[in-house]
Amino acid sequence: MPNTKSAKKQLRVNLRRRAINRAVRSRTRTFIKKLRKAIEAGDVETAKSLYKETMMEIDKAVKKGVFHENKGSRYKSRLTKKLNELLRAQQQA
Repeated sequence: MPNTKSAKKQLRVNLRRRAINRAVRSRTRTFIKKLRKAIEAGDVETAKSLYKETMMEIDKAVKKGVFHENKGSRYKSRLTKKLNELLRAQQQA
């Protein structure tokens, strides 16, 4: 347990920030899961609309420092690759 006044305040701040970061991380992961599910189901229209929202969510999480910049880029790259595969498959069909 913190003893000094500043350490007590820092604990309170850390707890608040942790809650905010967890919420942002959870929200971003939910968007990613929804997009992956739409891609796996082959739902092109839903995937396209979710793609744009998901990219914005990832960027926001990176900007807030919840995700490292490289992790955000990796997510975006992999999701884009999966969406492009779906679009190519749809065009060929």
